[in-house]
Amino acid sequence: LEDIDFIVDEAEDGQEAFDKCRQEMPDAILLDWHMPIMGGIEFLKLLRAYIGGQTPRVVFCVTENDIGQIALALKSGASDYLMKPFDREILEAKFLPQAEELAEAGADIALLAGLAKLAGPGPASAPIIPTSAPPARPA
Repeated sequence: LEDIDFIVDEAEDGQEAFDKCRQEMPDAILLDWHMPIMGGIEFLKLLRAYIGGQTPRVVFCVTENDIGQIALALKSGASDYLMKPFDREILEAKFLPQAEELAEAGADIALLAGLAKLAGPGPASAPIIPTSAPPARPA
């Protein structure tokens, strides 16, 4: 995400991610299914119930094409989902349209997301939080 000009804040686990959201709500969250202390679904339910927690775009990362897992994530409040492994092109497709809309409105984008293993084949050790949008790209 930093490679596509997002300012990213990371959390070591689901509880830390939720604590960071309570301090300053991000605009977008890249969320992993498996996290220590608090799993992705539990985090998402707490986030959506929290004041202002309906606002962030939440993209949920899943490791397999499990329709039940995807349906549960969407039912719990995820805006979209992402299959691992993924690459820069897929991340851009999920986050750049929102970033461009926010930039046009004069806003910064904040993103919370998982750690380095997030894009890999296995579960991430935690969530990540991007905190600033890339500059608007010329049309």
